[in-house]
Amino acid sequence: MSLASASTPLSAAQARAAAIGYLALACTGKRLPLQVHHGAAGHYIGTADEDGPVSRESVEYFFSHHAAEHALATGRWQQRIHP
Repeated sequence: MSLASASTPLSAAQARAAAIGYLALACTGKRLPLQVHHGAAGHYIGTADEDGPVSRESVEYFFSHHAAEHALATGRWQQRIHP
């Protein structure tokens, strides 16, 4: 059973519980897994597809890959609501 359909979009909390990117789903319709990524400002929780990064989901940037992985594993990060 799918967590989302065209008539019932996921909330940010539901997407997070399913470990998929809320912004990626809302903006592109893609159900992509949350992962740690690195950009110019630091490490962040986001999504990517075969073409590269799709969304930055976390408000925070983390000082290390380990810190971002820990935040993702423990749920200690804040979901961005707008791209």
